[in-house]
Amino acid sequence: MNARQLEIFRTIMRDGSVTAAANSLGVSQPAASKVLHHLESQLGYKLFERIGGRLIPTMEAHLIYEDADRIFRELEVLKQLTRTIRERKLGLLRIGASPPITYSIIPQALLEFRQNHPTVKVHLQALPKKEVAEQLIIGDIDLALTLSSIQAPTIRSEILSVVPLMAVMREDDPLVKLDRVTPDVLEGRSLISYDNNSSIGPQIENAFREAGYSRDLAIQLSSSVGAMPLVSGGLGIALVDGLVRWNDFPGLTARPFYPAINMHLAVSVNTARPTSRFFKPFMASLRSALEMQIR
Repeated sequence: MNARQLEIFRTIMRDGSVTAAANSLGVSQPAASKVLHHLESQLGYKLFERIGGRLIPTMEAHLIYEDADRIFRELEVLKQLTRTIRERKLGLLRIGASPPITYSIIPQALLEFRQNHPTVKVHLQALPKKEVAEQLIIGDIDLALTLSSIQAPTIRSEILSVVPLMAVMREDDPLVKLDRVTPDVLEGRSLISYDNNSSIGPQIENAFREAGYSRDLAIQLSSSVGAMPLVSGGLGIALVDGLVRWNDFPGLTARPFYPAINMHLAVSVNTARPTSRFFKPFMASLRSALEMQIR
């Protein structure tokens, strides 16, 4: 029993005659009769008997009707689902992002995206860059947002924004009077920052070395968001990305580090896998969030 046969059988059972069923379905009566006869031939038994000029369902027809009706209704639900997906009313977007990005621009970007696509489900994974890259390569996420490009054979990355290195300190720190923070004023101060195994760590180390100073890295971070409680607790000054809005945290303030060291907010996709239909709409919302962040 295929979907067309199921539809005609169900409609005949509901409407009581082949003619009425044909009218309901918008087909000719001979065409409906032909489908019914073909179905009965396949099954090997009659589904209807004509008695006194009326079409009467057989016991076999009654036995299969309930399940046939349920299956048809499920097919209708499936058809509606496919139409909804086609109209972009329903879908899934899987995002992997480094924690600083998750805690800064992602909320605003998702707010706008969800306003335009309220039925689209979003899976957001906040992970270190290495794990985000792994998820993208194996296909568990549709796009990756990191503070440096992901380098892999099938990965295509685009730089969205330059992210400067900032010195984050408590509001009562003497260095708040400076317009920018340089290696010399950090001499003897405990620093909270990335180690040399990170993509940005060697650049920071080199800036201190060229200025004739050594970097006293007291606490190593894998993600800048961990600096907030440490700086607030008086454990040192953090040299971290400027994507996070540090001045929004009570008791903290941030100053640019000089010589300027930049990270790069990048979006990456795996060209070996299909691109999500919602990639471009989300990227439009993300760019809008970035513009608001820069203002």
